[in-house]
Amino acid sequence: MDVSLREVHDSDLPVFFRQMNDPEATRMAAFTPEDPSDHDSFEAHWAKMRTSADIAVRTVLADGDVVGNAGVYGAPGEREVTYWIDRAYWGRGLATAALRGLLELERDRPLYARAAADNAASIRVLEKCGFQFSTKDRGYAPARGEEIDEVVLVLHAG
Repeated sequence: MDVSLREVHDSDLPVFFRQMNDPEATRMAAFTPEDPSDHDSFEAHWAKMRTSADIAVRTVLADGDVVGNAGVYGAPGEREVTYWIDRAYWGRGLATAALRGLLELERDRPLYARAAADNAASIRVLEKCGFQFSTKDRGYAPARGEEIDEVVLVLHAG
């Protein structure tokens, strides 16, 4: 599949909302909004994501179809990557390709990433893109309704 990134269009938002409301995907992601089904909150979040100077977000396309999003946010020296790929496309290398594309756009280093410690697939994507384990942490995961272990990875210059 041909994976590419582009600016987020208004027509992408209903796709993102549907993806965020997939129970299996939200459980795996763990660190999601308290109530992914709150459409007003979703709209406000994406309005901020699309207009903030500290956030760079892109739509992920596979063969021209919207399959997710990827972004970078935070202050210089503390910037963090995030990505979401529709569960129907898991296991096909799309997250890795999307993250590599994002890393070409975002040249600041270091970059950080967080993942639920049991999300082996996401950790593998990050490692394939050069991120290395930094530390363990614990945080409240709304999608699981409890505090869970997470890992923090870092991508240094080089």
